[in-house]
Amino acid sequence: MRKIDTSRRKKYDFLVIGSGIAGLSFALKVAQHGTVCVVTKSALTDTNTEYAQGGISSVTYQPDNFEKHIKDTMVAGAGVCNLDVVKKVVTEAPEQIKQLLEWGTNFDKTDDGKFDLHREGGHSEHRILHHKDNTGFEVQRAISTAAKNNPNIDILENHFAVEIITQHHLGEMVNKWRKDIECYGAYVLNGKTNSVETILARVTMIATGGVGAVYQTTTNPVIATGDGIAMVYRAKGAIENMEFIQFHPTSLYNPKERPSFLITEAMRGFGGILRRKDEQKFMYRYDERENLAPRDIVARAIDNEMKTTGDDFVYLDITHKDHDEIKEHFPNIYQKCLSLGIDITKDMIPVVPAAHYSCGGIKVDLNARTTIQRLYAAGECCSTGLHGANRLASNSLLEAIVYAEAAAQDALKHFREYAFCDRIPEWNDEGTSQPEEMVLITQSKKELEEIMSYYVGIVRSNIRLKRALDRLEIIYHETEELYQKSVVSQQLCELRNTIQTGYLIIKMARNRKESRGLHYNVDFPDQLK
Repeated sequence: MRKIDTSRRKKYDFLVIGSGIAGLSFALKVAQHGTVCVVTKSALTDTNTEYAQGGISSVTYQPDNFEKHIKDTMVAGAGVCNLDVVKKVVTEAPEQIKQLLEWGTNFDKTDDGKFDLHREGGHSEHRILHHKDNTGFEVQRAISTAAKNNPNIDILENHFAVEIITQHHLGEMVNKWRKDIECYGAYVLNGKTNSVETILARVTMIATGGVGAVYQTTTNPVIATGDGIAMVYRAKGAIENMEFIQFHPTSLYNPKERPSFLITEAMRGFGGILRRKDEQKFMYRYDERENLAPRDIVARAIDNEMKTTGDDFVYLDITHKDHDEIKEHFPNIYQKCLSLGIDITKDMIPVVPAAHYSCGGIKVDLNARTTIQRLYAAGECCSTGLHGANRLASNSLLEAIVYAEAAAQDALKHFREYAFCDRIPEWNDEGTSQPEEMVLITQSKKELEEIMSYYVGIVRSNIRLKRALDRLEIIYHETEELYQKSVVSQQLCELRNTIQTGYLIIKMARNRKESRGLHYNVDFPDQLK
């Protein structure tokens, strides 16, 4: 082991890995009490949050109330939601909306000054606050500006967290049965110097976003590679409910584009109608709520229609709505489609389902604490119990900021009790070399995406899941062998993380001997609710 050079270490009271709504809101909340380092593997604003079009749900005006929002969330979650968590998130929503407004977020309002609330699938009332059709972009803009202007927050862009640091790096045996695992910070790859730095922290927050990049077709940015989930899994933290992958029913059909462009849920709430290529409606055959059914039902309906007809897509039709209102409510979608020769005021929009959101992840309690001490998680990378087997539309941004608040309040009570661990060795890459052929990484990435898309998609079966696991095991061993002998790189780490994330999805899907919510297995055809 190399001699420890403590002078090269960076020390912060709080280390935040990820710069979306969960990470930056946590950073802003704790910054007035200590030093904060935000590590983000791309640009500060390149996050899952930025891609969230629809909005953020919150009870705002009558006749809506907390009881209705709680019920809608529980129904969508198909019996897997934690009621205490649902109550917490729903009732704390208004206060966190106020916080977003204080940070400079703008939500659309009506002429009389009230918030212009949308309604989306699964919601019994209009309760979606939004900014046009790019709410996430607006939220990300506001919190990024606030973070950059905060003198207690250091932002490290193009820095990739390779591993969180625990007793394992001190040479101790660490396994999932240990109750005293502690997180001391993270090893972070500096994208400019290509060197791995040691960042020590009293408290670490994982807010790394989603896992959509494990699939071929996804609305997530390419950075959504499950990094936080994989790191915590390797550190022997608890992961749960990874089988519940939400496929958004309506992404724009444009095979050459990745990520897929999202056609917001709010467009169906606005009155959009799903039609087959022969222009026939079909949702009435699947659910009495028709086009306003929850996402899992709509996604499976579209998948079934495509398989039955052999078509590559279905249509979303809003041509019957007022043309000026369409342009006002959905300006970005209008311009995007127009760039492809589709005028959504006159033409139907070709859409297909795409991997969109992970309802499972790092297991946390009501205070956002993981099973590893001094380590918190918030946002899409964690599993709070809010979403259960199926996320209710626009509950994700809300969950992220409520749990960032919970983590901040808990961490501030304890962070001064935690000492920095100066015994951590620096990153050791002796005996490694640059990979001779990058094709080994890029081809394995393509194989993983095909395995997950063909065998672990919207509809699954026991034989497909077994085949996926068998194929993935080969790629896993090849990648681990390459990792052990190679100089660390972001591409190789992301491949490793997506493989481990894919494994968790498959493993937990195989263990669930039922169909429920987002997990539909043809060998268990009776959907449980």
